[in-house]
Formats: sequence, structure tokens, C-alpha cells
Amino acid sequence: MAVTRERLRELIGLDEPPVALRASVIEGRGDYVVEHLTLSLGDTEVRGILTRPAHAAGRLPAILYGHSHGGAYHIGADELLEGREYLLDPLGPAFARAGYVTLCIDMPVFGARATVSEAYASKALLWHGKGLFGQMLCDHAAALTFLASRPDVDASRLGAFGISMGCTLSYWLAAMDERIAAVAHLCCFADLRTMIELGAHDGHGVYLVVPGLLNEADAGAIGALVAPRPQLICIGEADGLTPALAVERAWAETSAAYAGVPDRLELVSEPGVGHRETERMRAATLAFFARHL
Repeated sequence: MAVTRERLRELIGLDEPPVALRASVIEGRGDYVVEHLTLSLGDTEVRGILTRPAHAAGRLPAILYGHSHGGAYHIGADELLEGREYLLDPLGPAFARAGYVTLCIDMPVFGARATVSEAYASKALLWHGKGLFGQMLCDHAAALTFLASRPDVDASRLGAFGISMGCTLSYWLAAMDERIAAVAHLCCFADLRTMIELGAHDGHGVYLVVPGLLNEADAGAIGALVAPRPQLICIGEADGLTPALAVERAWAETSAAYAGVPDRLELVSEPGVGHRETERMRAATLAFFARHL
């Protein structure tokens, strides 16, 4: 099943709001720097956290980080600095030490934006024929625009990364936005129709419901739109959000799009591993961005 980039943008309702920097507080942490940002996305104030190397000159490669869900609505962008129970350690410092500028913003209903519940926000949008994930992707695109505009960032070397909800944010935005030069994503790549067949779809929050999506596209077709740009997919074979059959079907569709450039698509599949990052995934991610950014 093929879908065009333009049609996917229509299904998602991707309408990027204008973005502007309102405030920045800079904090030195030895070999890296943290910037605590206040951004305006249209009429909405949004918190952002950015990490960068402490001692670097010129324009650097950058990574747009999509935070995860995990039912911890209070965390949001803090994941970049504090990590999560399914991460080896926080990625913000790790990416900064590897030479990247990395930005994460609070998604709607997370972090400083956790003023209403996921169900409350989703129901209101669904009644209008929209979805919360569409709103998240609009905001994520605006964050990418801000990141690309920074004087310390090389806009030709923009990557995207995320685990779980952040995985989906990352590769779906990469599918729709060609400014993303390379994307690495963990623990959420699976064919949604198969998830429904297996009864595994209820492991996702209602935020991910995109009205009408499965009439025209599924995960594999979305991943295929990233081609021929480099893409790293990491999954745990015992993860309830990546059942083997659902991964197999999604992979078949995405990998077909890389037939002419198979070296630009990588899969790290960990036997016996659940919904978590592994040492092998971390090493593959750092090596992937080093090659492609």
C-alpha cells in the first residue's frame, strides 16, 4: 500500500504553527550545556530543553528528540535530561558529548502542558475529525524549524530520534518532512492492522488514533516515505508493541522502498528483549548518526 507524502500530511492534518523563541536560560554542566527554552508555537507557550557540547565551534549536526509516553505525563521534555526506566541513561548528555545539538519539547498533555488528560484532549479533537497525534506532529515540525534556524546548527545535518511514542513521532515526521536527513527510532515500529488482528493495539494510548489512516496507509508505508534517506529501526522481539508478525509486515513494505539503497536501512532486532533500549541499540544509534550526520 503506497501513500504520497502530501496525502499523509493531509491525513495527519500537518499544519505547522509559527515558532519563536521567548526566553532562554543557559546552564553549564561541565562538558555540555543545557538551554531551558520557552517557545511560542502559534498562540501556545511550550517548554523546550536543548543540550549541546560545551566547547564546539561552527555549525553542528542536530537531533530533534521525540520524548516517550509511558503513562508519565509529568515528564515530557525532562526525559532528555533525566531519562526513563527503559533507557540506558539520558540521551541529552550522551548526544551532546557525541557532538550534537539536541532539542526536545513538551508534547501536548505532557510535561508543563499536562493541564488536561490525554482522553480529554483526544476526544475534543476526534469530534472535529482530527487527532492528538496530528497536533503533536504539528508541534514537532515547528520544533524542527526552530532547531534548523539556530546559528550553531547545520540545517543540512538534521536527525530525528525517539523511543516508544517518540519513535512514532520521529519516523512519521521524517516521512513527511524531508529536512530530516536521517532518523533512528526504537521500540514502536509495527503494522497497525496486524496489531488490531492480534489484539495488541490497545497497548497504545488513544493519542495515536488518526481518523481514516488505515484506509490509505500503515506503518510500513509511512516508513517507506523516509527512503532513500537513512533509517535505523530498533525493536525488542519480546516487546508487546512490536509483535513479530506486525514487525515483519511493516519491514517488508519499508524495506522494498530501499531496494536500490539497502545500506541506508538498518534493523536491530533483539531476541528476548521487551520495551527498552539495549547497549546494542545505543551503539547502533550513535554509529548511525556518526555515519549519516
